[in-house]
Amino acid sequence: LNEIEYVNIVDAMRAGANKENSQPLETFFEKIIQLYEMIVVRHGLMIVGESFGMKSSCISVLAEALGILHEKGLNGEQKVKYYCINPKSVTMNQLYGAEDPVSKEWADGVLAVTFRGAVRDESPDRKWVVFDGPVDAIWIENMNTVRDDNKRLCLNSGEIIQMSGRMNMIFEVQDLAVASPATVSRCGMVYV
Repeated sequence: LNEIEYVNIVDAMRAGANKENSQPLETFFEKIIQLYEMIVVRHGLMIVGESFGMKSSCISVLAEALGILHEKGLNGEQKVKYYCINPKSVTMNQLYGAEDPVSKEWADGVLAVTFRGAVRDESPDRKWVVFDGPVDAIWIENMNTVRDDNKRLCLNSGEIIQMSGRMNMIFEVQDLAVASPATVSRCGMVYV
């Protein structure tokens, strides 16, 4: 960010924090700037920290700030559409999709439907798929192809969904205790 862009985004963050009823602390804004810089550089990233440590607030205030910048025509920014999924609240079949054992028909999971919807959305808006829940070696390892440079979600049905250039996958997690080195190396990190 150059100096003018930095001033613009800080002003937008203050306005976004007011809209979200968040305290405009310097440490809070510092983490939002780090999150923004990581979103610009990486398509897959993790925001790591304790529960109630302002991770969700960082994401929502940044989304609000980018919308404010878009409305004012500053920094060449776009609005944000974000889709939040708790991957541990559903089974693996409900998350990714599965074949019905009787009819042999494929039923898409929550992730497949959300991801496909974000890809098909042709608006210039940023699209963030946010996974708000603990990292589990089982469900997150199935997303290694998305977090790689090829940015493709490979489903068990054989379908491959190519991630668009305006998309980011954000993992909002408490810790990386069970994350493999492959998982960690494929993501940018912001510690809160």
